[in-house]
Amino acid sequence: MVAVGTIIWLSSELMFFAALFASYFTIRSVSPEMWSENTDLLNVPFASINTTILVLSSFTCQFGVFAAERGQVGRAGTLLQIGKWGLREWFILTYVMGAIFVGGQALEYAELIHEGVTIPHDGYGTMFYLTTGFHGIHVTGGLIAFLFVLGRTYVARRFTHEQAVSAIVVSYYWHFVDVVWIGLFATIYLIK
Repeated sequence: MVAVGTIIWLSSELMFFAALFASYFTIRSVSPEMWSENTDLLNVPFASINTTILVLSSFTCQFGVFAAERGQVGRAGTLLQIGKWGLREWFILTYVMGAIFVGGQALEYAELIHEGVTIPHDGYGTMFYLTTGFHGIHVTGGLIAFLFVLGRTYVARRFTHEQAVSAIVVSYYWHFVDVVWIGLFATIYLIK
């Protein structure tokens, strides 16, 4: 039931991001010259690396889910034996990768602000920061959810089915956030 509820909630989130995409494309179609000026300021190689980190975090998240489904909360070997990692190790790695992504976004924001691209400057700045900012807020929400799941595994005396379901639900959200970013990345950084 929790998984179904999460999927329904993610559907509403999808509508929210669809509205942001529609706004982005509408303002872009009205002011193409504004887009050509500002997209040249984007650091596409840096954003590509940041995107790769986020996409790879989806894989590490899923490996954590596989461990949760096996009932393996912690690693069965040494830290260097990645094949024996449990839910905690995979989710901690996913958390670190997500935090690196958010830090990369903050660094990119600082560079663009230095170049004069701000929210009140023009429509491009407004749409860039709205779309990427709301996505960043969603990533941060996912990071908080990872901390919640990890905290429960450390507090509980034994790993339960409910904790595994929590890990699965968090993974649904994380995969959603990753897919939305792939769309945003293609729209903002690749489509000239």
